[in-house]
Amino acid sequence: MLKRVFDPDAPEAAVRVADAEFPAPFRSGLEYGAPARGPWNIVHVGMLIPESHQIYVCAQGCLRGVVLTAAEMGAQERFSTVAIRENNVLEGDMEDLIVEGVTDVLHKLPKLPPAVLVFTSCIHHFMGCDLELCYRELRLRFPGVAFTDCYMNPIMRKSGLTPDQLMRRQMYSLLEPRDMSEKSVSILGNCFPTDETSELMQMLRAGGLTVRDITWCRTYQDYLAMAESATGITMLPPSRAGGDALAERLGMKQLYLPVCWGYEENASNLDLLAETLSLPRGDDSASIERAETALRKAKTLIGGTPIAVDYTATPRPLGLARLLLEHGFNVVSVYADGFTDEEKADFDWLQKNAPDLMLRATVEVRCRVLPRETAEKTLAIGQKAAYFTGTRNFVNVVEGGGAWGFDAAVRLARELVDAHLHEKDPRTQIQPKGLGCGYCV
Repeated sequence: MLKRVFDPDAPEAAVRVADAEFPAPFRSGLEYGAPARGPWNIVHVGMLIPESHQIYVCAQGCLRGVVLTAAEMGAQERFSTVAIRENNVLEGDMEDLIVEGVTDVLHKLPKLPPAVLVFTSCIHHFMGCDLELCYRELRLRFPGVAFTDCYMNPIMRKSGLTPDQLMRRQMYSLLEPRDMSEKSVSILGNCFPTDETSELMQMLRAGGLTVRDITWCRTYQDYLAMAESATGITMLPPSRAGGDALAERLGMKQLYLPVCWGYEENASNLDLLAETLSLPRGDDSASIERAETALRKAKTLIGGTPIAVDYTATPRPLGLARLLLEHGFNVVSVYADGFTDEEKADFDWLQKNAPDLMLRATVEVRCRVLPRETAEKTLAIGQKAAYFTGTRNFVNVVEGGGAWGFDAAVRLARELVDAHLHEKDPRTQIQPKGLGCGYCV
């Protein structure tokens, strides 16, 4: 006889912000993966290195996901696999498998790529595989190819650098020291180009700086030229470790100018940018007024329609919820499993000013069976929120989509109005992996 082992309506999958603990409001345990797949994974991020080839060395069961990703984005010609079998584990020939497998793949390609990303997996670490030996031998066999070590290692998800952080670090590991220019800046670790309408890009352009970004690189030489920038800028929490590592290795100045929603923090970011690069610093009043006007117009149309926000749409979901609540929007839920330290001030503000705001888990196992429909029209910001609310009115954006600064609020208001007026098909919009990954092929 089947017995229910948990109540799907139990509070473990949702909690009032007033009752939540920071930074982890939910327990860690068995997890559920929702089929809202827009966030980029290691395959998508690695493909941003133009003309590169990815080779995954792992068990066939583990290969299924990355193979499907490459196929879905139409990048099969830049992707290969080497399958680990039981005999490789029993016979202890893991190093030979990597070296000979990668060699075989490269010999079969129409031409050698300038760069190869070799992805090893958790089994290599469990067995103490000598990866340095493998890469040393590969570099001897293929002196014209730049190899870098990448990792498909789920055991690293909750200790040390996550696979996402590692990938965003390794994507710049092939850059070599070059003569640097103080008039050149490289934006690091983004999956989407920064909006030209953002105050950051406007300031850099007005200052006559050359701006480099891997999302704009179309050749491997374009990519290598990023090392000519004397200053690197990172905007996303997963990219910060990679920017710091590159700054240390190449002697590049590193600026962290996070995507955020508070006006004061955005102004501080622009102050730091201007001070570091000796750029003229204009007044923010016009930019703030544009944001305020756009938000007022959106609020007039949207009224009291419930709004749900999720962490895949922006690295600061609590900050976004706060901005909207401060402008009279009816934000009822934030879908996120945990928060970065950067969100502590927004968390405290929400506890005091919006205590009934619901924090909702996205990976807690109960999420698999919770109802996915709402009784009234709901606006969702992000794919997870769209999936869990069952709404057809949603803003389809990942990691902010390139928005930054005060201008991000203008863009958000415009996208909210569009989402309110026009329905989308969730199945076709949120199920494919890597929203916008056409940038890298």
